[in-house]
Amino acid sequence: MTDEMRTTMPEAAPYSAETWPIATCLHGIPVTDREGVPLHDAPPKSWDAVFLEVAELGFDRIELSDSHLRPADLEPSRRDELLAIARDRGVAIPSLHVQRKSVIMPGDDGSRNLAYAHRSIDAAAAWGMEVFSTGLHQPFTAAQRAALWFWTVPGPVDPDDPEVWATAVSRIRELGRHAAEVGLLMSLELYEDTYLGTADSAVRLVEEVGLDNVGLNPDVGNLIRLHRPVEDWRELYARTLPYANYWHLKNYARDEAGDGSWHSSTPATLEAGLINYRQVVRDAVEGGFTGIFLMEHYGGDSLGVCATNQRYLRTLLPR
Repeated sequence: MTDEMRTTMPEAAPYSAETWPIATCLHGIPVTDREGVPLHDAPPKSWDAVFLEVAELGFDRIELSDSHLRPADLEPSRRDELLAIARDRGVAIPSLHVQRKSVIMPGDDGSRNLAYAHRSIDAAAAWGMEVFSTGLHQPFTAAQRAALWFWTVPGPVDPDDPEVWATAVSRIRELGRHAAEVGLLMSLELYEDTYLGTADSAVRLVEEVGLDNVGLNPDVGNLIRLHRPVEDWRELYARTLPYANYWHLKNYARDEAGDGSWHSSTPATLEAGLINYRQVVRDAVEGGFTGIFLMEHYGGDSLGVCATNQRYLRTLLPR
């Protein structure tokens, strides 16, 4: 992808504030019910309850994460049933997010995750989706699962190893080509301690992959929440927004000592947190961003906060 292609700006935004596609995550939906039945295996009435709740909060789109339901592992008849239920509730599913299945995990895990990603791309295309979203983050450690906020505990770290880096580029390019063949964008999520964990590394990775349909999900919230020194959010966005094709939005209130001796964060609404989304969204739209916005929040009434954030975001978009 050339620099000229990266910096070309459209004459006007392709959507208005009212029509811009904004989806919600399903963090506020339990992955299993009270009887321990996973949402993936749930009866139609359980799926209907999810889409009804989402619709009543004002969303007409969701991101389907494989933490809740795995399209690659769902029978076609069940897929058709779920899509019919979503359609009846007026909810579309434009994106699939495959998380914590890094294609460069050690041993056979990386190869298995690569095969799963290929199956997920085919499933996303069969479902009529637009975006295959993923990253290089790995499963939580036991300590992360036990913590109040998982980001306060260090997780796995991608190695400073040229061979592993080359494997990441090769496998992501392989997936990106597959996604292009079936008409999907592929978006790579910023995430700490991975090759997508800093602005420079993320940009280098997507440039080395070198495919027009492969871009970044500039989820800077994943980085500013860390209880340690982090890059300035303004610089993170300045470097990554030109490569953005899909976008998870969330915010955190952040505090830190002037001498760097301590750092803290807690989830916040888009309006109240550290990141000034009024500035960032304006910069993104003026710079040519045309992708789907995905509302994300951890803790409390996650879906309710996502709904609040959607209403706020629409006030920032061009009319």
